[in-house]
Amino acid sequence: MNRNCVIKDPALGNRVEWRRSSAQSAHERLAFLNEASRRIGSTLDLAETSRELVDVTVPRFADVAAVMVQDRLMIDGELPSRPVDGTTLVRRVALAVSSDDPDAWVSVFPVGEVTVYPAMLPHAQCMATGKPLMYPVLDKESARLIGSSIDREDAVADLLTDSSFLAVPLQARGRVLGCAVFSRRPGSQPFEVQDVAVAEEMAARTAVCVDNARLYTRERRTALTLQSSLLPVDLPQPLGMEIASRYLPASDLMGVGGDWYDVIPLPGCRSALVVGDVMGHGTRAAATMGQLRTAARTLASLDLPPDEVLFRLNLMSQDLDPTQIATCVYAVYDPVTRNCAFARAGHVPPVLIHPDRSTEIIELPSGLPLGIGSDPLEMRELVLPAGSVLALYTDGLVESRERDIDAGIMALRRLLAGPVEDLEDMCDVTISSQRPGHERDDIALLLARVRDLDPDEVASCPLPADPRFVAHARRFVRATLASWRLGALSDSTELIVSELVTNALKHGWPPIELRLLRGRTLVCEVADGSPVSPAPRAAASDEDTGRGLQLVKRFAYRWGTRPTTFGKIVWVEQNLH
Repeated sequence: MNRNCVIKDPALGNRVEWRRSSAQSAHERLAFLNEASRRIGSTLDLAETSRELVDVTVPRFADVAAVMVQDRLMIDGELPSRPVDGTTLVRRVALAVSSDDPDAWVSVFPVGEVTVYPAMLPHAQCMATGKPLMYPVLDKESARLIGSSIDREDAVADLLTDSSFLAVPLQARGRVLGCAVFSRRPGSQPFEVQDVAVAEEMAARTAVCVDNARLYTRERRTALTLQSSLLPVDLPQPLGMEIASRYLPASDLMGVGGDWYDVIPLPGCRSALVVGDVMGHGTRAAATMGQLRTAARTLASLDLPPDEVLFRLNLMSQDLDPTQIATCVYAVYDPVTRNCAFARAGHVPPVLIHPDRSTEIIELPSGLPLGIGSDPLEMRELVLPAGSVLALYTDGLVESRERDIDAGIMALRRLLAGPVEDLEDMCDVTISSQRPGHERDDIALLLARVRDLDPDEVASCPLPADPRFVAHARRFVRATLASWRLGALSDSTELIVSELVTNALKHGWPPIELRLLRGRTLVCEVADGSPVSPAPRAAASDEDTGRGLQLVKRFAYRWGTRPTTFGKIVWVEQNLH
């Protein structure tokens, strides 16, 4: 194979055509290239691949070796859009030195330095033409010219003058990614044309590995960006609960999968706890997971019971990719009553850790996974003891090739029943102990500790069905907010409560109860026995009624109603200043 090499030597001329043919040292070169092929490209890391090239060449092939790549590859993971010229930013990513004073080379040519090589420099000419360039002996002026690009003419001249210099381009996919530079100290055997062929072979392999590392880095960055945009960054800490979570993808390389968890605030300081699992791995599973998580949050905003949420989520998932099947568990927790309602669609059952460290599986019909069939799901409600911990997880935590899912759940229960109290530590211990080998599945874990509400977080006031007790409700509000140091909200809250209680007395049925909750917002709730929800209307100018809910909307952050077993609750939230 014919190759062109530019040789800078006054005795030989500026350009010499040469043909690879050197039988004398062919065996040595072949052995060296064989070793280099084994050592270069052992990882999918661009900088590490570059270090492997300089390490394998120093001191066997050169006394000094360095690798420069276009800075855009390091930052964006993108191939250059145009040929390399004298305006391209180039980063030095690796340097190896075999000399008595390596620190001198490191200080003059620091790794990580970004510079622009002018078009007349050997590095720029090599990258612009895509051909190797060799100086059998580098004169002082050429050495100073190289140093001028980094404002270190004298230091570079001291190191490179009279050395043998070789620059070889790193090319892949028809694009120049950078260059590799080799130098032999004065007095050593200068580079020859056979050495150029060896350097080109090593540079070609390195360029392919660098390009593979670039592609991997770009794909992994894309996957991680997708995953971080789909999973919650910071889970809210609901009223009456402490939350901790962990996510572990099946592949450490890709870092993305189809498992997810979520904590969704609901009206009345309640919370929806969700854990789901899309079968499969990678970006495709993550994309499906993102659609399901978004749909689950949308359905949660309708304040539906868990079985209805999963039923509608199942119908929606059937319009997605039919090959993507998912499981999900959905729970709604009320911090005032500590009541928790569960439903699951083909998912592993939740585990409850009691305050005495005993554990139990929360038994409820599993139902079919999402995307299969349209059968209704069942729901179970229970009151969680104060101090208990609820564990929601995916099957990757408890199932592997070495054990079935039942054995895995028993092992999980033993871990959760251990002496560790802190939720973050419980997550770490559970993940590290339950994590299977390299063939593991994605893992998601959500732990929620239940606690009683403090007196400055909830206050209730039963009200008789008597209009005279509207004033009593206003006094209760003012006294409660004063004790909570929220007196600035007293006027608006009194107005809101007066309207809600009046509506309940006028249009609702007993029993009537007023409740104030202090969480991320101030919540006012009025419960009554009528299932009919109030609806705002536009009152005519000559009417004396019909404006109450309009005033509520003016002062409220948001408001709404939700059904209960014996009627409804009208709730209003105000932002805390």
